[in-house]
Amino acid sequence: MDRFHHINPFAKRDSHSASSVVWYKVLTLTSWLLSVVVTVYYALEPPNDGKHHRGTIWHQNGHHRSGFTLNPIITSIYWIALFILQLVYISHLFSSKAESVNAACSVGSHFILHNLLHFGFVMLFVRSHFVWAEVLLILNFANLTSLYFRHNTYPRGIHFPAVSGPLAWTFVALYWNGAIMVPHEGSFVARVFANVFVWAILGYGLFFIFFYKDYTMGFALSVLSASLGVAQFLRQVISLQWIFAFTIMAVLFVFTVIVAVPAWTGREVPWGRPAERQADAERAPLLADN
Repeated sequence: MDRFHHINPFAKRDSHSASSVVWYKVLTLTSWLLSVVVTVYYALEPPNDGKHHRGTIWHQNGHHRSGFTLNPIITSIYWIALFILQLVYISHLFSSKAESVNAACSVGSHFILHNLLHFGFVMLFVRSHFVWAEVLLILNFANLTSLYFRHNTYPRGIHFPAVSGPLAWTFVALYWNGAIMVPHEGSFVARVFANVFVWAILGYGLFFIFFYKDYTMGFALSVLSASLGVAQFLRQVISLQWIFAFTIMAVLFVFTVIVAVPAWTGREVPWGRPAERQADAERAPLLADN
């Protein structure tokens, strides 16, 4: 059992050897570059395979209109900001502080796997292999969920770019790609199902806000809900989906502010478990670790 723990890259460790830190630096930076390059390239250029049913990320999004079609501008801004902030996370691996390096390494294996699964998802999505793309999203959702529940008290510079930001996107992408995957994605029945399942975004966000006081998840999901709302409004003005999406965005944003402001000012919110006081409030992304 000890041997398995020693070789398991996802095992929790209090410290990391110098050689493993070097490997984390190399693999994290390489996988991040792979994720960024393929996402940016296929957002602008379609696959050059000479086959039908292929297109850029946003061509696929616009061509397969559904109840979860997203706005390209808002979603692109979300990903650009996330990629930039992930550089902040990666910088922790090169920190002179052993504590920062160990924290970054602790989430490193999951982050590397996320990058590889995201790379695979994009490659499949732009080639219209939506079923296999959904399989990779499910695997990534499991990977990031495991990461969240095992490592949710690291500094905001690690937590949002490596944990909550990718997890929020993957949760929404499950519905985005899933709606495209289903035959007749624009039918009346599909729209009714979309009107129901869109509320899962609200429930998912409120879960993290109330139980973990995680305003980063609330903010990420509110931005993605805004993307959904704008796209649905432009798609069909007389529709419930954009009304629901904007309602979800508003509720998540309000509760995000309610949690975020006390966290930034060192006060407590009126629900949840008592906060554990720490000397440095910047160490934790959540209010529970003031």
